[in-house]
Order: sequence, then C-alpha cells, then structure tokens
Amino acid sequence: MKQAVVSVLMGAALAFPVVSYAAGEMSTMDMSGGETQNADANNAMSHGEIKKVDAANGRLTIKHGPLENLGMGAMTMVFKVKDPAMITQVQVGDRIDFVADEVGGALTVVKLQKR
Repeated sequence: MKQAVVSVLMGAALAFPVVSYAAGEMSTMDMSGGETQNADANNAMSHGEIKKVDAANGRLTIKHGPLENLGMGAMTMVFKVKDPAMITQVQVGDRIDFVADEVGGALTVVKLQKR
C-alpha cells in the first residue's frame, strides 16, 4: 500500500512540470479562432477599374483583382451597388478600391472609394 501511494505521488510530481511547461508554451498562441483574420479579410479593400456604369439598374462592371473575402480570383464582373449614390461617384475608366460582399444572393459593392 505504501508503495502504491509513493508511486501515485511520484507520478503526480513528474506530471506537474510537464503540464506547466505545455501551458507556458501555449501562452503566446492566438486562440481567437481566426476571428481577427476573418474580420480583416471582410474589410480589406480590393482594387479595380470601372468598365461600365449601368445607372438604370444600379450596377457596375468592374475589372478587379482578387476578392479575398469571397475567395475569388481576378476577373471582370457585374456588381450591384448597396447605395445608389455610388453610381454617381464613378465613371468608366476610374480606378477604385472597394469591398464586395454577397447581399441577398447577389454580389454587391458595399464600400467604394476612388483612388
């Protein structure tokens, strides 16, 4: 019996430093689950050039670089605009920075600024 107690105590004594070491090593790890990265990706501006303005339908055709938040590569495509006032801010040939997102099932420019 005495030997069993000694064995348990020795096991606990050896386990404590290992657990402490592992916890110390994890103290510098980012445990946010990538939420900060996702937020940054969602707010990151993409770069593009206006190819067509369709004021009647509230749409812009934009030749753009990668859309990181949507996982899309560079291409030319048509986007709705969240705010109709965006249409009046740009014209064909303007270089822009913008954020696009899926709104109601449609790719939509939610933030726009001229470069």
